[in-house]
Amino acid sequence: MKTVDIGVPKEIKDREFRVGLTPASVRALCDRGHRIFVETQAGVGSGLDDREYEEAGAAIVTSAAEVWQRNLIVKVKEPLPEEYHRLRSGQIVFTYFHFAASRELTEAVMQSGTTAIAYETVRGHDGRLPLLAPMSAIAGRLSVQFGAHFLEKTQGGSGVLLGGVPGVRQGRVVVLGGGVVGTEAVRIAVGLGARVQVFDVNVDRLTHLERLFGSRIETRYSSAAAIETAVPEADLLIGAVLVLGRRPPVLVSRGLVERMQPGAVIVDVAVDQGGCVETLRPTSHTAPTYVEAGVVHYGVPNMPGAVPYTATQALNNSTLPYVLRLADQGLAALDHDRALAEGLNIRAGKIVHPEVRAVFPDLAESM
Repeated sequence: MKTVDIGVPKEIKDREFRVGLTPASVRALCDRGHRIFVETQAGVGSGLDDREYEEAGAAIVTSAAEVWQRNLIVKVKEPLPEEYHRLRSGQIVFTYFHFAASRELTEAVMQSGTTAIAYETVRGHDGRLPLLAPMSAIAGRLSVQFGAHFLEKTQGGSGVLLGGVPGVRQGRVVVLGGGVVGTEAVRIAVGLGARVQVFDVNVDRLTHLERLFGSRIETRYSSAAAIETAVPEADLLIGAVLVLGRRPPVLVSRGLVERMQPGAVIVDVAVDQGGCVETLRPTSHTAPTYVEAGVVHYGVPNMPGAVPYTATQALNNSTLPYVLRLADQGLAALDHDRALAEGLNIRAGKIVHPEVRAVFPDLAESM
């Protein structure tokens, strides 16, 4: 088996404390004969120090430049503009890309010649997204946790307690989308004692949610009329809409946001793909919210980075089998693993994933 050099850079996105490989993953790769180069302090935010990586067999390097020289790069978040110059032909980068949200990133990866394999589009034969699911579960749970926090008056919210108390109404939570994110958001909202409505266009999904939560939630078929009725009454609105490889549709217009109660909170988990709320734009863990039309907007695109120990462990549990295949077989792994092949977004300057091509048809034809 050919030895492959694998680089694990320290994430530079604002307060992104996750890391692409854990020491346990490093050990598994080293046991197969591969060499791992980890940027110093890359794992410290996840509670993983350089000594643990060295004991697992990794080499600790002091510069990002040295890490990015490797054949296979395993990250968590998309390369940022400061990293674009490090991308190069002949290299594989395996990470979350979310190309639909950034033309600039898409063009940079195309121009570099890098092979981009995106966690978020790896898809199994059952249609599930095994590398997106663990982070979606965490983000769904965090969406209500953060939403409840920003409903506090001291945080700019309306001062509503989601669970209410005897004699005072519960907070009203509206969840748009009943997939993994939506299900986990509903789970936490129900656990807090909120009054919950969840919307989806898939009746089978709504049936599943009703079986899970029974009379503790209200399931609604997602239509413009139904959303327009529910959103103005929401204390907390959760956007949980996913369209594979594309920006989700805008379900909540500016006009509808303007009809919400002052101090209501919007958390759009799909902001990394563009989001489903017209007034919501990406924010950061440093400055997570802003107020528009009297409503608190939360748009952090790397929400799981707030709980990096849990998120890094969960991500590695899912990504390691695919990293092993890429390390052992290189791009030939795409011929043998259909799920991994679905993750291929850009190769040799060409957009190859059909959903990303649909987002940028001019780029798909021009290069």
